[in-house]
Amino acid sequence: MWYYFAAAAILFGVCICCRQAASAESGRKIVDIHCHTAGIGAGGSGCFISQGMRRSIRYRIFLRAFGVTEAQLKREGDALVLRRLSESLAKSRRVSSAVVLAMDGIIGSDGQLDRQRTEMYIPNEFLARELKRYPNLLFGASINPYRPDALQRLDKAAADGAVLVKWLPSIQFIDPADSRLIPFYRRLKELGLPLLTHTGNEESFTWARNELADPERLRLPLSLGVTVIAAHAASNGKNAGEDNFKRFLRLSREFDNLYADISALTQANRLGHMNKVLGQRHLHGRLLYGTDMPILNTGITSPWFHAYRISPFRLFRILAERNPWDRDVALKEALGMTQGMLERSAELIATQQRCVWARREVPFAEAECSLS
Repeated sequence: MWYYFAAAAILFGVCICCRQAASAESGRKIVDIHCHTAGIGAGGSGCFISQGMRRSIRYRIFLRAFGVTEAQLKREGDALVLRRLSESLAKSRRVSSAVVLAMDGIIGSDGQLDRQRTEMYIPNEFLARELKRYPNLLFGASINPYRPDALQRLDKAAADGAVLVKWLPSIQFIDPADSRLIPFYRRLKELGLPLLTHTGNEESFTWARNELADPERLRLPLSLGVTVIAAHAASNGKNAGEDNFKRFLRLSREFDNLYADISALTQANRLGHMNKVLGQRHLHGRLLYGTDMPILNTGITSPWFHAYRISPFRLFRILAERNPWDRDVALKEALGMTQGMLERSAELIATQQRCVWARREVPFAEAECSLS
């Protein structure tokens, strides 16, 4: 009798392998819409990290997660982090490319970058230049809209191939509800560039003004037709005594141009939030794949934290994945993400790029810039 069970097990394994192969082939359409880099200014990058941040244990954890040391950066330059990202991503069976995010700083009353209060700075110019070397890395610009030349910087980023603009309001001191930003929002819409902006509490820096990451503050750009991506789906924190997630859900029912990325939702400090997000059926067509890399390479995203929701067999298959992107995709699939959800980031990027090419032919012409 034992051989019947053995044959069934082998057949089951073959089916699993076939499903994996088919999924891997189609999974190459997956784009990670939320990937970070870092730099200390080595190699003339223009990046910097504040001394306070460099004294923090977070700094050492993030360097290790990127697979570099400070000595290596000083010797080879900050572009080494990008090379490491590209090499690791090239080994993924599931994810084809990643949007690497710049990081603008705080702008002072004089209109200049406030280096004293800015904890991390990754200039657009550095990324736009270096990412041309890596076909699997896409350019995510970051522009503080309080810069006097913010609109010119936005045009330059679009011309350099940016596929979105990233804000971290609580760290950059940006108030998305500020009516002075209306010209910036209008230009974003004209360019067809989505705004990826952090929502919920920020915990990766030494301090944060978390009231600026209140989802309700996104009502202004949404009302102007900007495609807004709520990073992390407002999965933690409160504002005005109300959970940020509840505030996000209210907006999502009012505005179909509000999307959410699912980066960081497998972290130990956000357990159960993936299930909450997937429980909102009206969001299923607006969820975007992201990882918050390099967080994938830290223990806080271990699949073990989700063992209570995954069968032991599937858990060990996920743990056996050596590539961090493949492991992340497998975990999120096990938690309920569909292939359509995983591929939607790629669809959004492709739509934006069609808008860019259309407007090169007819500058700022109306074009189809939303997902069906």
